Amino acid sequence: MIESSHTTGYWPEILEPFRAMGSKIADWFSPISEASSNNDVYKVVLELPGVKTDDIDITLQNHTLMIKGNKYSERKEEKVGSYYFSERQYGAFQRSFKLPPDADDDSIKADFKDGILTVLIEREKAERKDPKRIAISTD
Repeated sequence: MIESSHTTGYWPEILEPFRAMGSKIADWFSPISEASSNNDVYKVVLELPGVKTDDIDITLQNHTLMIKGNKYSERKEEKVGSYYFSERQYGAFQRSFKLPPDADDDSIKADFKDGILTVLIEREKAERKDPKRIAISTD
């Protein structure tokens, strides 16, 4: 499974520092995720603390799983001296994952519990059949 990002793709070498910076910015606003698989399913897990289920959108297009959402601020700033601070992150996020060829697009399930989004994609079962003998014509 390959993660797609708006920061991947063709970049001339001279722009490499900017690509690296763009990647760091994308990482800052992207939820933490992990992808794994076993013989039956692919599994994508994202940490989305403070995000409501209605604010998450999961789509599949061209064998790419797209997870978008928004974490809205319920900010309660603490005043310390003459300045405010907040270490929490808010705003829109987006992650996309290019699915492997054997991922079954019709069997995707998502579950959201305690701020953890789990997406399961079943693997297509490879049918194992005995070899088919092909007759040779002598016409």
